[in-house]
Amino acid sequence: MLGNIKDGLLVFTGVPFALTGGILALWLRDIPLSISAGVGFIALSGVAVLNGLVMISYIRSLRDDDLALDDAIREGALTRLRPVLMTAQVASLGFVPMAIAVGTGAEVQRPLATVVIGGILSSTVLTLLVLPALYRLAHGRDEQRQLSRIAVAGAAAPAASI
Repeated sequence: MLGNIKDGLLVFTGVPFALTGGILALWLRDIPLSISAGVGFIALSGVAVLNGLVMISYIRSLRDDDLALDDAIREGALTRLRPVLMTAQVASLGFVPMAIAVGTGAEVQRPLATVVIGGILSSTVLTLLVLPALYRLAHGRDEQRQLSRIAVAGAAAPAASI
């Protein structure tokens, strides 16, 4: 979908952020890693990738509209702030009843919900803060090359007309 390996890898940077939050949440609640927690990690990875895809695709569309790199990153991060936060909020709040359940089946529900809530919180924060910075690092050299080509072409044009 993205057309290049850099952006594809950037979208998947949300997965380690999400896994870290899920593992931390399990540790804080003293819940052992189980099959249901593993299912939570799978669901969590999907949401993390979706958030990264939303951010990267919008920044790329701004770049396609000839916006400068830093402006596109800033505009993209600010414009996609609400959709990313809303996705995280809906997913997190939806799992709260499962996370605090004590009845029949709670031993299966609690690890899954804990992983998803903890992972979505960490993934969202890191997607909003770190992903734009990583995009800048990944595409900063491309921007410099493009600017230097424009400068060289602009300098060569007057010489050619003489």
